[in-house]
Amino acid sequence: MLNSLNLDWLHRGTSDIFPHRRDSENTDENILKRLTQSNCPLRVKLGIDPTAADIHLGHSIAFRKLRSFQDAGHTAVLIIGDFTAQIGDPTGKSAVRSQLSAAQVKQNAQDYLAQLRPILDFDTPGRLEIRYNSEWLTALDLRQILNLLSRMTVGQMLAKEGFALRYQQENPIYLHEFLYPLMQGYDSVAVEADVELGGTDQKFNIAVGRDLQRYFGQSPQFGLLVPILLGTDGVQKMSKSLGNYVGLGEDALGMYSKLEKIPDALLANYFELLTDLQPADLSSNPREQQKQLALEIVSQYRGKEAALKAQETAIAQVLAGEIATDGVPSYSLKEVKFPAKLFYILNVSGLCKSSGEGKRQIKGGAVRLDGDRVLDPDLTFHTLEELEGKVLRLGKKKFIRLVT
Repeated sequence: MLNSLNLDWLHRGTSDIFPHRRDSENTDENILKRLTQSNCPLRVKLGIDPTAADIHLGHSIAFRKLRSFQDAGHTAVLIIGDFTAQIGDPTGKSAVRSQLSAAQVKQNAQDYLAQLRPILDFDTPGRLEIRYNSEWLTALDLRQILNLLSRMTVGQMLAKEGFALRYQQENPIYLHEFLYPLMQGYDSVAVEADVELGGTDQKFNIAVGRDLQRYFGQSPQFGLLVPILLGTDGVQKMSKSLGNYVGLGEDALGMYSKLEKIPDALLANYFELLTDLQPADLSSNPREQQKQLALEIVSQYRGKEAALKAQETAIAQVLAGEIATDGVPSYSLKEVKFPAKLFYILNVSGLCKSSGEGKRQIKGGAVRLDGDRVLDPDLTFHTLEELEGKVLRLGKKKFIRLVT
């Protein structure tokens, strides 16, 4: 049964749906909406080339969108580019990619599928097809390959951004690289895709698929593009080579530690693209949002229990490298009347001798809450839940865990 009641999932985290028409009442986007509300499931294609062992959060955006189509009742067609990976997508590359062996590609593909299990629905019948493009690409003979090559001109290929730049810079472009967009496009023909998902840098390749489908007598697919995710540095595209990535295969603590330090300017984008949380669900405090983001994403991939343990460990490490979480003494907030000032809690908990001393310690930068320095002497908490489980620290040696 298709979900035709709410299309918010279609637009959340979507950069573009193409092609477009000028008639606002008959845009291709509106046609796509009607298709998604029909009783005929779409075949939604997403291709991955297993050129490395790991998938990171930047890659996960398209897979999350693919899962949204699955949840709406459509069929996800996941293409493992075991053939194309041996060439490598030239998109965004200033030099030719190293060609991988078949054994490397096979191992990487197995690792990819294991990392995708927390995202995609592998179990519901009819919701996922896993296809390997060697199935049809190795079967092409020279005549068929020449026929594909005749569908595009050198000028069209050089209009592709990466090729154009390399040509201007007189960097070599090898003939086998021209084959890549055609082979990716032929994948759409082979699986009869209705929609193809990809990052904004994949528009050229998806458009080639449309052209080839039209040539082979099929209805051309729609392209749905998702944004490119900035890395943890907040500056460049998330990339393993740049070291600004969070890998799906990382342990819970490693993921949490990176995500709780995401720059404030990226938080809204990360919440939209990497979680299902709504703005109303988020804390108004940026620091709390960082922790909320880290806990939510780690829970997706490692489970809630592992995420909470990672959070506790991260807090303990910030407090002091050698302090174990179990060694932090507790203080009950049951007798505290809310709203309450932090300087008051410092006093009644015994960390300070008076509220006045609590204020002075805050102003002097000696107070931390869950590892974050507190500088506002009038910081107020309105509910007990805002403080539950947090560690309040004064100086280097005095600390308590606030409990109910």
